Formats: sequence, C-alpha cells, structure tokens
Amino acid sequence: MERVRVLLVDDEVDFSRVFARRLERRGLTVSTAAGADEAVDVLKELPVNAVVLDIKMPGRDGIQLLGEIKRQYPQIAVVMLTAHAEADIVVSSLAMGACDYLLKPADVDEIVCKIKDAVLRHNNQ
Repeated sequence: MERVRVLLVDDEVDFSRVFARRLERRGLTVSTAAGADEAVDVLKELPVNAVVLDIKMPGRDGIQLLGEIKRQYPQIAVVMLTAHAEADIVVSSLAMGACDYLLKPADVDEIVCKIKDAVLRHNNQ
C-alpha cells in the first residue's frame, strides 16, 4: 500500500498537532485543519486518501462537512472522531458514507489500523 495521506479536521488545535505527529511516526502523511472551511481549502489543494473528522466543531460541524466531502470527493474515505458517543449521530454519519468512527481518546495504533482499513475498503468499492 502506498503511503496513506490523511487530513485531520478538529477544532482542538493542540490535540490535532500532537495527534498528527503520532500518526506521522506510524507512517502516515498528515495535514490538519481547524474547522470545516479550512478543511475544504486543504482538500482543494492536497490529494488525500482519508479524512479523520471531528463531529463537534463550531460553525459547520463534522456531519455537515461529511456530506460535503462525500458529494465533492467520493473517493476519500472518512473516519469520524468524537468525544461524544451519541448513537443517532454515529448511525447517521455511517449512513451518509463515513467508513468508521472512533471515540476520543483512542489508541493511536487502533486509529492507524482503522484509517488504513477504511482506505483499503473504500478503494475496493
């Protein structure tokens, strides 16, 4: 598998910075965005295989951004990330095309496996 390129979208900038470094140490290429608008700009400029997307963000939330990503970039695998395990939100995000979801805080190795699995499954559809 080629090196996986990931966009991490989370409004918690300190979390994103640390999380991105941990993912990079495990062989992923990671870009970050602090919100939906910034994520849209990054997606226009950089090719990515996967987006790890926080659900709760100010402005456009992760569910709204998920819909936009799936419409404009259907080839990108999306893994939702949340600190709030609300079943209806998780179910609706999966129904909208998210490949998987993770609860914060999650084990980094588990996250890397889920990202790589999501990219593989998404590419084989």
